[in-house]
Amino acid sequence: MSENSQKNPDEIVEEQARFGFEIYELKNWKLFLSALIAGLEIGFSLVLMGYLHTVFKDIYPPDVLGLIVSFGYPIGFIFVIIGRSELFTEQTALAMIPVLNKSKNFVSLLTLWGLVLLGNLIGGLIFSYGFSWFGPAKGFVPESTLIELGEKFIKEPIGIVMGSAILAGWMMGLLGWLITSVQESISRIVLILLITIIIGMAGLHHCIVGSVEVLTAMWVSDSIDYKDYWQFLWPSVLGNLIGGAIFVSVLKFGLTTNYISAAKKNN
Repeated sequence: MSENSQKNPDEIVEEQARFGFEIYELKNWKLFLSALIAGLEIGFSLVLMGYLHTVFKDIYPPDVLGLIVSFGYPIGFIFVIIGRSELFTEQTALAMIPVLNKSKNFVSLLTLWGLVLLGNLIGGLIFSYGFSWFGPAKGFVPESTLIELGEKFIKEPIGIVMGSAILAGWMMGLLGWLITSVQESISRIVLILLITIIIGMAGLHHCIVGSVEVLTAMWVSDSIDYKDYWQFLWPSVLGNLIGGAIFVSVLKFGLTTNYISAAKKNN
């Protein structure tokens, strides 16, 4: 198939199924390392958002400032997804396919999710600690900006966080599904921009990006502690997981059932 040719629906669904199986073929250490890299790379969303906030905070009112800052949100996702690193919320959907088809068991799915989530969180923790020092020391992003960006995720009730995270997980599951339908890198970047910028504008809870933001704020603030971080993290992870899993199991899995066997033969 040429790079500019359009995939037909059969090819799209078969490739989605194939990607679902390929995730399980990675050795555990490679999966973890890829997830660790993704956790580091996703932190660049905070870098750009922090810079935009710093530059425009004295020029525009809060509502407009929030809109401007959200345009920095997609950059980390572009680095991760185009670079093919393993991101928890993007993999949630496609990794469900072999389990729903009973080709993989639930334990293997939990192992995969656990390795990717752990790698993402550790990578994000490392990035957040480094940036919490470097940003203010360089004069690039002041501590007040880092605190403001992180605090917004810990001030809402758990029910709101859960609902917000479900929507974010749904959209990331959609992104993971749609990304296989296009060939060109520019088309993939456009898809990433469209979906992740909505997550950023709406302030939805993405467990990995939000983890970086909350941890960075925690390192420089006396009013944010590990309890606040945990109260953000667990409903965000659970909500993202529910959103991505339901998207596949309820709406998309039926499209793949006729193509699973073909995908398995190619792996």
